[in-house]
Amino acid sequence: MKPGEVAIIAGFKDEYISVKLMEMGCLPGVPVRFNFTAPFGDPICISVSGYELSLRLEEAATISIVQ
Repeated sequence: MKPGEVAIIAGFKDEYISVKLMEMGCLPGVPVRFNFTAPFGDPICISVSGYELSLRLEEAATISIVQ
């Protein structure tokens, strides 16, 4: 995704990390907006469930989206 783009969370690729992400509000069917990356590319900032969330790239890569 590019900064400012919005997508819908479709599911997760990693069962262990998915529990952590769902506790933080990343639920299937919820819109997510990609805001920006840190200067060296990791972590990234997304907006989900009404707040901004910082994720490591390895965590974000486990989120499946539909645009």
